[in-house]
Amino acid sequence: MATSVNMSGCRSQKELWFLVIYAIVFYVILISRSLQLSHDHYRQLYSLRPGWLIAHHLNDVSDAQWRNLRGNIPVLTLVFGIFTLLANLMRAFFNLRVKGMSIVWLLFSLAYLSYLHGACIVFILSIATGNFLLVKIFAQKEFFPLVVWSYNILFLLCNRIYEGYSFSIFGQQWTFLDNYRGSFRWHICFNFVVLRMISFGFDFHWTNQDSHFDEEKHYQRCHICKSGKSCYQVLQERSLHNDKFGYITYLCYLVYAPLYIAGPILSFNAFASQLDVPQNTNSVRNVILYGFRWVLSFLLMELMTHLFYYNAFANSDLWKHLSPMDVFIIGYGVLNFMWLKFLLIWRFFRFWSLVNGIEAPENMPKCVNNCHNLEGFWKNWHASFNKWLVRYLYIPLGGSKKKLLNVWVIFTFVAIWHDLEWKLLSWAWLTCLFFIPELVFKSAAKAFQAKSSFGECIFRELSAVAGAITITCLMVANLVGFVVGPRGINWLLSSFLNKEGLPVLGGMLMTFYVGTKIMFHIDEAKQRSP
Repeated sequence: MATSVNMSGCRSQKELWFLVIYAIVFYVILISRSLQLSHDHYRQLYSLRPGWLIAHHLNDVSDAQWRNLRGNIPVLTLVFGIFTLLANLMRAFFNLRVKGMSIVWLLFSLAYLSYLHGACIVFILSIATGNFLLVKIFAQKEFFPLVVWSYNILFLLCNRIYEGYSFSIFGQQWTFLDNYRGSFRWHICFNFVVLRMISFGFDFHWTNQDSHFDEEKHYQRCHICKSGKSCYQVLQERSLHNDKFGYITYLCYLVYAPLYIAGPILSFNAFASQLDVPQNTNSVRNVILYGFRWVLSFLLMELMTHLFYYNAFANSDLWKHLSPMDVFIIGYGVLNFMWLKFLLIWRFFRFWSLVNGIEAPENMPKCVNNCHNLEGFWKNWHASFNKWLVRYLYIPLGGSKKKLLNVWVIFTFVAIWHDLEWKLLSWAWLTCLFFIPELVFKSAAKAFQAKSSFGECIFRELSAVAGAITITCLMVANLVGFVVGPRGINWLLSSFLNKEGLPVLGGMLMTFYVGTKIMFHIDEAKQRSP
């Protein structure tokens, strides 16, 4: 028996060496070809600006979200620094609790919103007040979920259809206010406010109901709670007293400055609890290290955009005239760029929230290249949104009992929440289609019991093949949803389903198969560690 285990471990080590060598060769080829593509075609690309990090290199700032954050980091840092200093001084001197800190952060946040949205802050406060009144009036009714969802989806759609409304629709005497709409479109940020309004409504609705959360069982498993602190899940699931659901605290939650623009998303229960007692799961040292890691990630992004012009290629039609190998390299590069961009955006705002004593769930806790199934990918991409969807949509719809049906409702809502575009609906429905075989495979895997080492080996290989196919499907769905649109599906298929493209498709699947096997080794190493 011991000899068998040793031989198995030896084979595993040899396999790991082969996988790592393959991965190194793959990335050497990918990086060298990416550098060559950027060098050969930079004159034909748009939105390249003079770089600062590397001499004689242009910088790809073609992505609007990244360009806006990058350009406003100094101003945002100054604003949040001042807010943080004043808020913490007032908390210390006046010993402020929930109500006091709500007033302080509401005033700071309204000043911030006035700069961002100008006179359009009236729309935000009006819709928010309407939601508050509906929650207070109908919270104890059986049809409450229908009321709160209908109200919020109605405004989610209307805000987009009417592009944030014009003041002229209320009368010509108000037309002049359209000249004071601020520097940032309010209805874009309001998507996050909608999630918070729904969270407030349901957390209040569930206050006097029995919780399904087993706190005792959770404490036995959670290392944070074992240490005497309160983790995010406990703060979210623990019901608050009715007096915590006041109008001032509600408004403060909706427009809390550090998380207002992009999140991460946290529930009302968790937010109000931390206004009362600031988060204690992250020490000052850990928060400083978190900020330092963000700076390193920012420098990595600058290095990437100075050397590889993936996004500029994707925004042009040029990459549609390249070879299938080059199309794959740019598509893979775009997804990695998107991952790093969102990581920087979300962690910048989460850092300032942590400094102010409010912990929000971490988005992207795992690297995009360390996910080999759809469910794991979405749990780790917009992780805070995933937690929100599970709590307020997935479980109320029936949870795992109706999983195949629920994914269609959830991803359709996610697409509409992002924007009213066909390419996002195409992304959502493609993702749902790809989910079906994964769910079937997982059900079969639970029922399957390997009775020999050979059976275990076969199952592992089939799982790796399934992982390779899943990663390919993820690439296709995200490229359709965020880059080429539904019209680009035919082009993507025709690029790879031909004499020149089939060998590239085979190599791509082989590479993702190797990547999945490496992920298996990583997971096993984590399980072995104490």
